[in-house]
Formats: sequence, C-alpha cells, structure tokens
Amino acid sequence: MTQTETTLADLYEADETAWLDAMAELIRCGDHSSLDYTHLQEYLADMAIRDRREVKSRLIALIAHILKWIHQPDHRTGSWRVTIDEQRNELVDIASQGVLRNHAEAILAEAYERGVNWAKHETGLPAETFPAECPYTLDQLLSVDLTANET
Repeated sequence: MTQTETTLADLYEADETAWLDAMAELIRCGDHSSLDYTHLQEYLADMAIRDRREVKSRLIALIAHILKWIHQPDHRTGSWRVTIDEQRNELVDIASQGVLRNHAEAILAEAYERGVNWAKHETGLPAETFPAECPYTLDQLLSVDLTANET
C-alpha cells in the first residue's frame, strides 16, 4: 500500500467529507491510480442503500398520512397536510425519474402495506378500513392532490 493510499484510508475513517473532497480532487486531476478504490466502492454502495431507504421511508410516511387524511376527515390537522406536502416534495426531488423512481415503483405495494399499518396504529381504525391493495399509482402519489377533498 502506498503512502497516498494509507493517508486516504485514514482520512476516510477520520473525516468522510474531507475524504470525499480528496477523491473529487484526484478525479478532477485525472489521478485515478491514487483513488481509494476500496473505500470508494464501499461509500458508493452505502449511498445507494441510503437513497433507497430514504425513498421507502418517505413513501411509507406519505401513504400513511394520506390514508389518515382520507379516513379521518374530522381529525385533520395542519401538520398532517405539511407532512403530506413535505414527503411528496422530497420524493419528487429524489424519485421522480431514473433508478430511484424504478425502486419506488418496485416497492410501492410493500410501502402501502407498511403505510396502512402506520395509519391503523395511529388512527385506531381496523385494517379493513383501508383498501387491501394500494389504490394509487406512484404518479398519483407524487402529483395528484389526494387531499383536495378537504372539508
């Protein structure tokens, strides 16, 4: 292992942001032989996992709050609306196209099931209150105002 590799490996453990800056600078300079490939592969794989986890988490929260909104109109709060808008906006930013959109499409049924579970526990309503399968497409969840029926 060269001195550069040792230093970069140490930097990865000590200060991930500084390590990222160093990796970017090496790439900018075309010095590919000095890259910390071991940690770069690990970092990129971790980023992909984090991105997928974020999409799933936000989709579950969006679905749960839409279900609560629809099935408990007398309990609607501003915070529910803010949560719906925030989750939708973040999902549009990160999952409206590309690989993360494909991921969102692939996990929609699972996210719906978990969203129903969340809504069931928060509302006290029985699971049968909610449709057995997700009644929304990803596009509807991301763009259509499913809360337009405000009373």
